[in-house]
Amino acid sequence: METSYWAKIFLILGLVFIVVGVLLLIVPRIPGINKLGRLPGDIVYRRGNFVFYFPLTTCIIISVVLSLLFALFFRR
Repeated sequence: METSYWAKIFLILGLVFIVVGVLLLIVPRIPGINKLGRLPGDIVYRRGNFVFYFPLTTCIIISVVLSLLFALFFRR
């Protein structure tokens, strides 16, 4: 493989890390975002020292939002 191929891959990965870092700084300041992950329909099972947590509703909401975004921005 060419060197330019790997350079592009590393540039894209770097940009992804920058975007994720900025989002991690901004997201806690958005009102109501802290309820994400504790919605009705999220499954929590506690027994003694064991806790099983599966955010079912949160996963569905994130999936719908990402599907809409991909449909809007990556339309052919």
